[in-house]
Amino acid sequence: MFDRPASGENAVLVQLDFGTGDFAECLSEFRLLAESAGARPLAVVTGKRVRPDPALFAGKGKVTEIAEVVRVHEAAVVLFNHELSPAQQRNLERELQCLVIDRSSLILDIFALRAKSHEGKLQVELAQLQHMATRLVRGWTHLERQKGGIGLRGPGEKQLETDRRLLGKRVALLKERLKLLERQRAVRRKSRQRPGVLSVSLVGYTNAGKSTLFNALTKADGYIANQLFATLDTTSRQLYVEGAGQIVLSDTVGFIRDLPHSLVAAFQSTLEETAQANLLLHVVDAASADRDQQMAAVNQVLAEIGAADVPQLIVWNKIDITAASPGLLQEGCGNISAVRLSAKTGEGLPFLRDALAEFSQAHRWSDASQPESNMAVDDTVVP
Repeated sequence: MFDRPASGENAVLVQLDFGTGDFAECLSEFRLLAESAGARPLAVVTGKRVRPDPALFAGKGKVTEIAEVVRVHEAAVVLFNHELSPAQQRNLERELQCLVIDRSSLILDIFALRAKSHEGKLQVELAQLQHMATRLVRGWTHLERQKGGIGLRGPGEKQLETDRRLLGKRVALLKERLKLLERQRAVRRKSRQRPGVLSVSLVGYTNAGKSTLFNALTKADGYIANQLFATLDTTSRQLYVEGAGQIVLSDTVGFIRDLPHSLVAAFQSTLEETAQANLLLHVVDAASADRDQQMAAVNQVLAEIGAADVPQLIVWNKIDITAASPGLLQEGCGNISAVRLSAKTGEGLPFLRDALAEFSQAHRWSDASQPESNMAVDDTVVP
């Protein structure tokens, strides 16, 4: 096993083209992921394959090329923009003689860096342990050292069984602690839920501008940055919207394509804020060439957490970059389908408030068992 490199270590990025058609966008996103994790990408190795190699994922020839790039740049880590099997990861580390991290592990690592609250840290640790359990070889002896254990120096079967036992105990402990926090959050959520108060959650692809919009609407000073997963912990604020009254607005973690299932499962209780909202503001980076795929990735995660049926209002953000005009987009029958705005400059925010007021009035008028409203969910017009 190789030690995880410190922040700023040289990295080589690897992405293979399997004919999906969005190669350039995925590579650009992957570079930002690497930088968000603190790596310093010095080289990118690409190639085309019909299918992954069972042993080395990239094939013997490509791995030889990667090894040469690693040597030239004195890289400490190779990052794959793909999901690697435990065997592939071990074989690659043996061939490249450096740490190899796949996409899921990289995302989990970024979450670990960003987690600030006690619950967020527990959720990330649980996701990491569950993800890495399948890759257990000899890397979990630090759990025993924390308890003062000695004599566990070999990589044999006895060591593996000891590590698995320690890992299982830690996972069970984390789940129990998270259940307690989940019950406490449910009590707080119930106290916020009052008749006539609209519950709205911001959702969207990571770095789409959700936190910037949240701060602009609520006058809060939450952390924002041009980086992936700047926000992990759910934050809720009340705001008054003319025509709608008091609204509870929640800022949530951003989504990304191929989000690790262990991470979704670990954050399930936190994401319940989204599933139980009356309305989702789906914030989209209108300046991104990959926005359609990003929206699809968000909707896929929403389906996983049981929020697929919650009404959505599309918010086309960053019109200050696209030079589009702020305003409301409507269907042929006059129903609002989307809002164009810039959370950064504030252009278009009054239109969003108008849309919230319209939805709130429809929500109050309709029966609680009927979630329909005159806010369109699908077939939005792309600005």
